Amino acid sequence: MLQAIEQASQAFNLGEVPVGVVIVNRATRTVLTRAYNKVETTLNPTFHAEIIAINKACSLLSCKYLHGYDIYVSLEPCAMCAAALSHVRIDRIFFGAYDEKFGAIENGVRLFYNTTVYYKPEIYGGIMELQSKELLQKFFSNLRVKNEPKYIM
Repeated sequence: MLQAIEQASQAFNLGEVPVGVVIVNRATRTVLTRAYNKVETTLNPTFHAEIIAINKACSLLSCKYLHGYDIYVSLEPCAMCAAALSHVRIDRIFFGAYDEKFGAIENGVRLFYNTTVYYKPEIYGGIMELQSKELLQKFFSNLRVKNEPKYIM
């Protein structure tokens, strides 16, 4: 999870929402790929860290499924990313901070609790939650200060 938070810090430094991901081989514990959000730099709202990491992993492995792999993500995945993780059949999802607004695993649509979901990975939330949450709070606090209206008297 520490490496996912390091990826989130890179996103933070680039003005991206600080979400980072690491995909790891479950048997060997080796990192296959790392990613962070690139929504702002690409001007593409689908370039979430999870989607980028999935694309890299499938390309590196030349396959469409990620059996035998785990994902560590600093923030609870949104509906798009949770669905993508189901589609690629990742073994386990470990996430840091819970996302009450846009999360889709333990919050929101709770995708994997739906009886019609095709594939459900093992899910573990709250891993290094405080570190992930602090980085997100700092990012959004800075954003609010930056966007405060300036009054001239």
